[in-house]
Amino acid sequence: MTSPWMTPELETFRTAVRRFVAAEVVPHQQRWREQQHVDRVLWEKAGELGLLLADVPDDFGGSGGTFAHQAVVFEELALAGDTAFGLHVHAIVAHYLLNHGTEEQKYKYLPRLATGELVAAIAMSEPGAGSDLKGIRTTAVRTDLGYRLNGSKTFISNGYLADLVLVVARTDPAAGAKGISLMLLETAHNPGFRVGRILEKMGQKGQDTCELFFDEAIVPLQNVLGGEEGRGFAQLMTELPYERTIVGVAGVACIERALDLTITHARERKAFGQALIDMQNTRFVLAECKTEATVARVFIDRCIEDIVAGRMDTVRASMAKYWITDLQCKIVDRCLQLFGGYGYMLEYPITQMYLDARVQRIYGGANEIMKEIIARSL
Repeated sequence: MTSPWMTPELETFRTAVRRFVAAEVVPHQQRWREQQHVDRVLWEKAGELGLLLADVPDDFGGSGGTFAHQAVVFEELALAGDTAFGLHVHAIVAHYLLNHGTEEQKYKYLPRLATGELVAAIAMSEPGAGSDLKGIRTTAVRTDLGYRLNGSKTFISNGYLADLVLVVARTDPAAGAKGISLMLLETAHNPGFRVGRILEKMGQKGQDTCELFFDEAIVPLQNVLGGEEGRGFAQLMTELPYERTIVGVAGVACIERALDLTITHARERKAFGQALIDMQNTRFVLAECKTEATVARVFIDRCIEDIVAGRMDTVRASMAKYWITDLQCKIVDRCLQLFGGYGYMLEYPITQMYLDARVQRIYGGANEIMKEIIARSL
């Protein structure tokens, strides 16, 4: 089915993105898993093609498109089985800058993010604070020479390659949520900043997920996002729907890929003298998966349209994030079962998809938190 938000211009854009992914991403996926990060040159090549900030205005170096353009990029990466290229985090940081940064911050950083000169990360999670952002313990103390950051972060995507880290920190420990600020930390020539180990994960092994440490790390006074302390929690709440919709977009594309792979396998695989797809159980399982995939597609299409129109809200983004990622894990598991023993072999894409899918229900806010957000709206 064709998504209602697709246009001839977006189809042309999709073709270009698909060619880029086939040439610059797919051939390197196994090597990236082994080295636990993508090559730096990938960011530069994607920047040359205008893929990094597809929905950021060209005044700030972006491609001047809408979220529909960015969604095309995320879909094509997911359809190719990629989980290594941390473009989603990069785009999220860009939107914090676009929507909350000062003019100086926008013009300083967005053009360099668009070209891939800078790679961005966002540092929220800590060893003792994941979904509970009010539990943040990293501090930023103001001095005449700038802010001094102390603390640590974990599970940070793009942490190994990041040049610009948006750090969630406490500037006023006594002020609760109003004491949280977002700090723009440049990693180069910053002796108080240190990247820890790349973490060994169950899946998404090509994505450089790291620990970060701050020991009197320096952030210039002008690098508080928006130029004013204490606005960090509100800024986070405003931008999380964008992040959670991105997770949903990738989730639906993964569901569709899993279904396509499994239908092809079921047509080719013979058992008891007939193709798997000719067996009633296989047909019923695939019929159920196809129906659920179609419902998910209709839902995420509406979400994409709503973001483009500026009417997406926190509750619906939470619904998309939790329901689609739950469904992604369910459908990938059911599809894997139809591969039999081959579904346990890493050389089969469905196996890698099974490993990569699980974290979708955790990052971007655990699905239990999503349900709590939805429940509060009742």
